[in-house]
Amino acid sequence: MQGVPHYFVNNLSIHDDYDVRQFEKDALLVLDDLFQTNDVVIMTGGSGLYIDAICNGFDAIPEVDPEIRRSLNQLYQDEGITALQEKLAELDPDYYKQVDSHNPQRLIRGCEVTIGTGKPFSSYRKRNKINRPFQVIKVGLKRERQELYDRINLRMDQMIAAGLFDEAERLFPFRQLNALQTVGYSEIFGYLEGRYDKDEAVRLLKRNSRRYAKRQMTWFRKDEEMQWFAPDEYEKVVMFVQDQMGR
Repeated sequence: MQGVPHYFVNNLSIHDDYDVRQFEKDALLVLDDLFQTNDVVIMTGGSGLYIDAICNGFDAIPEVDPEIRRSLNQLYQDEGITALQEKLAELDPDYYKQVDSHNPQRLIRGCEVTIGTGKPFSSYRKRNKINRPFQVIKVGLKRERQELYDRINLRMDQMIAAGLFDEAERLFPFRQLNALQTVGYSEIFGYLEGRYDKDEAVRLLKRNSRRYAKRQMTWFRKDEEMQWFAPDEYEKVVMFVQDQMGR
């Protein structure tokens, strides 16, 4: 971590249930504490939904019957991710356009809230921003597509060399858990189940990682508050942030 304090890294077990509402609560508590002694805190990451939760807030989502989630998990086990995609697209087409459609956990969450409350999950996103007790400055880093994809492929090769397949094999007995229904594990679990060979697993890992990056960019490009820079434009980023802060 190069000496920089990080939060929400290795803070949960794969057996823990966790969602965007809980993240909003936990992250706001951490921010409240950090701003006691820091003028600037950096939130970085890829999940637009989780970033929106901090910047814009969510309406309170009522508790739903746990049996709904169990039935959706069973649907996923029996019929695969396509069944979840089709169900969410029917129940909440607005959220389906934004969600990572290859993440079963997100698909199930959207479906269960819509079924359990009778209102689309997307309707619980704040139409008007919550006035947070801190200023939000949004900086996006943008690479040329081919350069980005080449770096994703290289990063995946590095992760595989560092033991990604061994890690997934250790987690294989728990593959039904929501925390493991993500790009990086799902593809290897398919290989371990004998559905395809290792070369195909590697191909899927790279392809699905690239697709995820594309969905991330699609999400953030819609944010009119995002100011875009090339990753090597460090001085420009600093000047922009300082200008926004009035320094």
